[in-house]
Amino acid sequence: MVLTDLHTHSTFSTDGKSSLLDMVQSAKARGLRYYGISEHFDLDDYSIKLYSLIDERNYFSQARQLQQQFNDDNFTFLAGCEFNYVSDRNVWNKFCAVMERSKPDYVVNSVHIVDGQECFRREYFDGKSQQYAFSRYLEQVLESLDVPYHYDVVGHLGYVARNAPYETRKVAYEDFHELYDTILNKIIQKDVILEVNSSARGAACEFLPDVDVLRRYYELGGRKISFGSDAHWTDRIADKRQLVCDSLTYIGFTHITVPCKGKHIKVQLPVKTDN
Repeated sequence: MVLTDLHTHSTFSTDGKSSLLDMVQSAKARGLRYYGISEHFDLDDYSIKLYSLIDERNYFSQARQLQQQFNDDNFTFLAGCEFNYVSDRNVWNKFCAVMERSKPDYVVNSVHIVDGQECFRREYFDGKSQQYAFSRYLEQVLESLDVPYHYDVVGHLGYVARNAPYETRKVAYEDFHELYDTILNKIIQKDVILEVNSSARGAACEFLPDVDVLRRYYELGGRKISFGSDAHWTDRIADKRQLVCDSLTYIGFTHITVPCKGKHIKVQLPVKTDN
């Protein structure tokens, strides 16, 4: 069985707990075939106030050294980025500059900030109905798909539910079907990859997006799926991957897609287990 995990972080990200070396060593020891670090690139003023700015030069320098040290016929370590989308052309230009300078192996395009607030924080939800808070997040995701900088993967669709204070936290397809269909169709049209992220936390589902959204993506013709644990320390690398793979196989997916320097590598999904 070929194992992949393309959304993880080390201590180069403010919230990382394990070093880059430890993460790569652990991924290889666990038998992963394709492993990616996608460090947070939070380059907007709001995020910079909350988190320290990533040391881009040092990150890529260390990552390239580790690739030379660890990559072989059975293991490929990819050095990527998670670009934190905001509605700001100045930030978009910064991301373009990162692409030009450091040439990451792949980019995860994620939405964490909505209307100037981080939608993981409870302050984002203050005074908002569930319908409004969730729909504004999905509208921001839709907007992020048309950015001028390159990206390969659409990260953790449904992220807004992780820490939402509502009784029903799930960003269900049936409640936002028009927005979801527009997002999913655009992902397919742009030939980018929809991530399944196993770090759902309190989102009332096992992974993001949930099965209802993944099923609709498949119905619309979407076939490109990546897996990310969103691990911030070694113990969570590839967390719940078998559960995700079983769910994808049940829907009808046959492959995981690994982005690498503009190419899409197809990795066959494992046969569904009886567990």
